Amino acid sequence: MKQIRRTLRPYGKTAQAILRWKRFSFNDAPPIFGNSKPKSGSHLLLQILNGFTQIMPYRYVAADPVRTITYEGRRKTKEEILADLKRVPNGVIGWGYVDATKENASFLTSAGRVNYFIYRDPRDMLVSQVFFATDMHEEHGMHDYYNSLPDFGARLNVAITGIDRDGLKMVSVKQRYEGVFQWLEQKSVMCLRFEDLINNRDTTLMSMLDEIEKTGYKIPTPREKALAILVDAIQPKKSHTFRSGKTGGWKQYFDEDHKKLFKDIAGDLLMKLGYESSNDW
Repeated sequence: MKQIRRTLRPYGKTAQAILRWKRFSFNDAPPIFGNSKPKSGSHLLLQILNGFTQIMPYRYVAADPVRTITYEGRRKTKEEILADLKRVPNGVIGWGYVDATKENASFLTSAGRVNYFIYRDPRDMLVSQVFFATDMHEEHGMHDYYNSLPDFGARLNVAITGIDRDGLKMVSVKQRYEGVFQWLEQKSVMCLRFEDLINNRDTTLMSMLDEIEKTGYKIPTPREKALAILVDAIQPKKSHTFRSGKTGGWKQYFDEDHKKLFKDIAGDLLMKLGYESSNDW
């Protein structure tokens, strides 16, 4: 039954879009792709993208993200990932977790496309990842190992340093953010801070709409109404990965030893990202 619903979903969503927009063609609005690193606000961005379908003529948002790793744990080839990106139908908003390889960046930043990349304070990302892998996602590669450790503090240590032994491989926090900087360097990608979408929501949403109109496309819904629709679309508790939806929560979990370990491993990462002005935090 679940597979049947998944198969029928695109047809149902397209029918809803036809009724809403009273049209059969959905090629006017520019192609959009929402991108993220895991545990960095992808589901918040996804809710906003779903809001876009109510203010502009898109058919729907793709149900499944484009990933670099299969559900079985195999890393996809660059050709497979690019094929997945190109497979997103016209008039459908795509999203996923893809790296800024030459092939991906070249396709996504081609003329007339709109791209968003969301990232988050590395400390909050680590806390979110530990909770997710330990308590919320039993199939996560770190689930069993995290649960074998005595407490959250021990798990956070591993999240900071990474691990590569006994068949487990997870990079350090510094290595995780190498991919973030690669997207930050792409001029045709609007990079969004998770924190800005929480603490400076309306201005950030307006900027996202501005990014679409930079392509020359005029959003048909008046801005004030569009903003209200997007604000209403943001419902963190409806996300199956929702835990707190707050910023700065890392302060509850990082003790002095965690802070020292993070600084030893990550160096000036927080300063480069603009989250701290010095390493004295």
